[in-house]
Amino acid sequence: MAKDPYEVLGVARDASADEIRKAYRKLAKENHPDLKPGDPDAQARFLEAQAANDIIGKKEKRARFDRGEIDAEGHERAEQPSYRHYAEAGTDHPYHSADGYADMGDAFSDLFRHAQAGGRTVRMRGGDVRYMFDVDFLDAAQGTKSRITMPDGKTLDLAIPAGLRDGQVLRLKGKGAPGLGGGPAGDALVTVHVRPHSLFHRHGNDIHFELPVALYEAVLGAKVRVPTIDGPVTMNIPKGSNTGGRLRLKGKGVPGGKSGGRGDQHVTLRVVLPDESDAELETFLEDWSKRHNYDPRSGMEA
Repeated sequence: MAKDPYEVLGVARDASADEIRKAYRKLAKENHPDLKPGDPDAQARFLEAQAANDIIGKKEKRARFDRGEIDAEGHERAEQPSYRHYAEAGTDHPYHSADGYADMGDAFSDLFRHAQAGGRTVRMRGGDVRYMFDVDFLDAAQGTKSRITMPDGKTLDLAIPAGLRDGQVLRLKGKGAPGLGGGPAGDALVTVHVRPHSLFHRHGNDIHFELPVALYEAVLGAKVRVPTIDGPVTMNIPKGSNTGGRLRLKGKGVPGGKSGGRGDQHVTLRVVLPDESDAELETFLEDWSKRHNYDPRSGMEA
């Protein structure tokens, strides 16, 4: 059974929407899989916080939860029987006992006896089930199809849309817990964790990438091969380039999905000297420095 969402987020029942939002963000940040990889307890707290925020972080759901219409997992609660259900039933109805007290055991069982009072059956939607799923950076950027195995051994085919973001939740309709009394099944909610990439870093729909360039390429200019999420492309390095210089590959970022077109790839240059000393280069630079007044630290005095 899910915990009370107010207790999970550590807020009072009369907390404001802003207080709930801040509490959720704090817990999500502290327990995010990126910060605590391989920590099952942190993952459980992260999912609990998400589930709690899904209930009381939304105005309508919070109101329904506070009125007792849904439980901590968002499931509909069965209508509770009261004297009004039986007041007109007559003296032979099980609501009455020989001692004049209400026989509530019979009253509750009568609620589920579909042959009684018109043959009504309790019909309830099944609960949602939650999963965590790791996906590679490039698969999230480009889109892919994958298969996940549920705790009961069943498998689900999962379509990863191009441009998927870390922490995004995918809903698989009807793949959750079965319903009651012929009610519809719940949904499977899959929270996707995007594994970081060794070269690429995502900012919005843009990709940022640092490109090492040789000294002669930076000074003389060059055409070089640059990795992108779609494969390598050729890019021109202008003459006189320097470390920290930034070039842009238009349209080589992440697809925008419903929001529109693709982002760009921003390439930051990093000039790299040879690993081993070069006597010829040293001699040239010694001679060159004597004939050029070049001070990269000019104007840095406090």
